[in-house]
Amino acid sequence: MSVIDASRMQEIEARYPEVFHRSFRQRYGALMIFLGVILYGFYAVWFFDLPKVLSDARWERVGIYLSQWISYDVQPEFRISGDKISIKYPRFSPLGDNPNPDWVKTAPDGSIAVSVSGTSQMVTITKTQAILTAHGLTIPIDVTGSTPKIAGSQPVPSWMTVYDDNILANLGFAGDVSISTDRVKIRKRFLGWANFVFDTHSPFFDKPASEVVSLIVSGPRLDPAQSNLSLAFDNIWNNGAWQHGDVWTKLFQTIVMAFLGTLLGSLAAFPLAFMAARNITPNRLLNQVLKRFFDFLRSVDMLIWALFLTRAFGPGPLAGSGAIFLTETGTLGKLYSEGLENIDNKPREGVKSTGSSTILVHRYGIVPQIVPVIVSQTLYQWESNVRGATIIGAVGAGGIGLKLWEAMRTNANWANVAYMVLLILIVVFLFDAASNALRSRLMGTRVR
Repeated sequence: MSVIDASRMQEIEARYPEVFHRSFRQRYGALMIFLGVILYGFYAVWFFDLPKVLSDARWERVGIYLSQWISYDVQPEFRISGDKISIKYPRFSPLGDNPNPDWVKTAPDGSIAVSVSGTSQMVTITKTQAILTAHGLTIPIDVTGSTPKIAGSQPVPSWMTVYDDNILANLGFAGDVSISTDRVKIRKRFLGWANFVFDTHSPFFDKPASEVVSLIVSGPRLDPAQSNLSLAFDNIWNNGAWQHGDVWTKLFQTIVMAFLGTLLGSLAAFPLAFMAARNITPNRLLNQVLKRFFDFLRSVDMLIWALFLTRAFGPGPLAGSGAIFLTETGTLGKLYSEGLENIDNKPREGVKSTGSSTILVHRYGIVPQIVPVIVSQTLYQWESNVRGATIIGAVGAGGIGLKLWEAMRTNANWANVAYMVLLILIVVFLFDAASNALRSRLMGTRVR
């Protein structure tokens, strides 16, 4: 075993002081960061009062909203009046003006059997009783008194709630049944989007796809004024339930807003960036003024600019395009100027030494170096602004955002919300792919 004497030890310590004489930060920095993260986590829990928020949250609504995104319901009402049971559907029922669904059957004795979910969940309505079959139980409910009552001495199951004037049975995703003394209201849920292609007022409504195709290709004209193809397109575009024409028009407005705002912002930011770059324009006052101007435009969020401009110009895509333009002028101006300040000065000096004018020096000595930065950042901002244009539309700046907000405010049209969200996602994905392809083509690289 070798032994190191004191002089050798001092020599090693002098050669590697960062190992033997570490500062407090070097010794305990990682531990302090770890403890800081832990303390910040406790602070966040206290500040947001997370235990109370989590306990008070209505988690059941998540399932309700998600189910309504991919389904629709029909709500027939069965009124009991003496010896007669009448059926009433909502005014704007997905089944149309004269519904006759196969899941509602009338017996010769006047009773009506309604299948909520096959034969496992059914309601049979007679003049005196509503017999509910669900979850393996058959529960007769007397409707002849002043309030509905469960016949016999059966205990109330957990999926049934008894109120003062009605009894509510929750049948899960399939729907629910509300029973009172003079009426039975059923909510039956179906997977899918009702009348997505043709609404109930279309002559093509409720026809099989093969019959629709046959009518369009060779069938007799349903409207003497136009062909069946033109009529079908008009019925789809002006679908009253889904409003395809309005939704797609608003979506196109969103795309135009993003493109126009980004284009104008980049055109304004490009010359200003040359004046803001210290190595291009040696005027410190002008540099600082322009950089603070960029900071101001960026610090005011696009949503706030949209609020200002909707007050000035009124609701519409002009306000949205203006909000994107102002924000992008600040953002791209900062990015362009920073790119200019990091260029290699040798090509610029080489072009300048030939006696070229300032414009030519910029064109051949500077621009080729910053084109990759300009192309990459501008395309990214364009892609990002497609999403941003959706948000600012909710405050009246036009586009599909306003349409989406209106659908959400009703709290009853979540299938339309899902439709518009899906369209927005598709557009964002397409623009992302187009942006990557265009960036790689312009910059001469291959994106994998």
